[in-house]
Amino acid sequence: MKRNIIFGVALLLSLSLILGAFAPKPASEPGGEVAIDADEFDDEGDEDEGEAGPVTLRIAVLPIIDTIPLFVARDEGLFEEFGLDVEFIPVSSAPELSQMVASGQADGMVTDGLTVAFFDKEEIQIQIVRYGQTPSANTGHFFILAANGSGISTPEQLKGVEIGISEGTIIEYITDRLLQKQGFLANEIKTIAVPKIPDRMALLASGELQAAVLPDPLASLAVQQGATIILDDSQTPEYGASVYVFTTEMINEQPEAIGSFVEAIDIAVRFLAEDPDEYIPVLTDNKLIPPPLIENYTIPPFPTGIYSEAEWQDTLAWAQQKGLLLVDIPYAEAVNTSFLP
Repeated sequence: MKRNIIFGVALLLSLSLILGAFAPKPASEPGGEVAIDADEFDDEGDEDEGEAGPVTLRIAVLPIIDTIPLFVARDEGLFEEFGLDVEFIPVSSAPELSQMVASGQADGMVTDGLTVAFFDKEEIQIQIVRYGQTPSANTGHFFILAANGSGISTPEQLKGVEIGISEGTIIEYITDRLLQKQGFLANEIKTIAVPKIPDRMALLASGELQAAVLPDPLASLAVQQGATIILDDSQTPEYGASVYVFTTEMINEQPEAIGSFVEAIDIAVRFLAEDPDEYIPVLTDNKLIPPPLIENYTIPPFPTGIYSEAEWQDTLAWAQQKGLLLVDIPYAEAVNTSFLP
């Protein structure tokens, strides 16, 4: 893989050092004594100064598509090359993900802007340092789906229909924004709380829910099982972004390590763009995608850059309108742009 390139460079440097060892000795000064550079004879301890061990970063990881670059960076040895010991802490739900960071058991995670706002509503506890994933022109991130046999095939037919969502989350935010883009008024958007995604999928598949909102690739699995896509966020990437975040404590204590982490993810994203098919095994090995989808699945493109101020302000505005957030949180305090290349 790409790590071979890194090792090749290291080999060339090693050869240069070996050849340098056989370079001619310095000429003698008058009197027959060899000229000596005192800097070459520093205390033996100086050689070890600054050789600190790798910095440990603990990342809470949900098994979702957004985290592919994390696994690529690990498997390609990029974290190691940057002097990082990145520990993955597997979790199985979004609440557990947040809890790991809130309790101090993890230093960072891949989450969404709304979660960051909830964390930072009283004091700045975490900061966004990079995009995780964003929808693109041909690849949606979140989907409003209609059940097989529901008779729903257009957005207009969703008026007055209860749509299964998780309340107070990015799922509800996306639902409102996508339907508002279609001209829906607030009283025309009907939702019902089904917090757990497996329950939402099951109720949609059985027809007990006429419509539901799911993230991909679970949305693709639902379509394979008979659901119909009514809307997705592929044309509105400003709503569906995920983000990498770290605690402000870790950012303040280890800014260079956070910068190296972001750079390693940037390289992993470039590797994915150059040859996405090479990394299909990452999906299966880490259970990031349902097995029935593997054969025809294409790894989506991953972005560079960071959550924009417009995205942040819209997220806050929605949360405030819903009564979920009562304060303003400055963009510059919640989003740390200092790690951008």
